[in-house]
Amino acid sequence: MSEYVQSIRARIGNDFLFLPAVTAVIRDGERFLLARDTGEHWSLIGGGIEPGEEPADALVREVLEETGAEVRITGLVGAYGGEQMMRTYGNGDQAGYVTIAYECELLTAAAPDMEEIFELGWFERAAIAELPRQKWIDRVIADAPV
Repeated sequence: MSEYVQSIRARIGNDFLFLPAVTAVIRDGERFLLARDTGEHWSLIGGGIEPGEEPADALVREVLEETGAEVRITGLVGAYGGEQMMRTYGNGDQAGYVTIAYECELLTAAAPDMEEIFELGWFERAAIAELPRQKWIDRVIADAPV
C-alpha cells in the first residue's frame, strides 16, 4: 500500500476508496505474462497511479517493482472499471479501481518480487480461462490484439 493510500486509510478506515490504476498486457506471441498473488489468483501485472504521476510512468514503475523487468509501452488496450474491479481485502479495506491497460514489450527478464507476486507464468488465451484468476482480466485479454 502506497503512502498516499495509507494516509487516506488513516482518515477513512476500511470505507470504500476509488483508485486509478494501470495494467500491463505483456505478450510473447500468443502467450500472456500473468502473475500469481498471495491469494492464489492469477492476474495481469499492474498497480496504482501515484498523485502527479503519468499513467504510463506508473505502469513502467509497477512492472519494475513487481518483477524487476523493464518494459516498453507499445499501445493502449483500453480502460476498465465496474463491479469486477471492486474488492474487499482480508483486512476489511474496500476499494474499487479504474485501470488503463497498456500493451507492452518485455525488454529484460522478469522474476516475482515475492512480496506482491509469488509466481510468473506465460499462458495462452485458452489456458487462462482454466486458471483461478481475477475475472476482470478476461475483458482485457479479450480486447488485446490478436
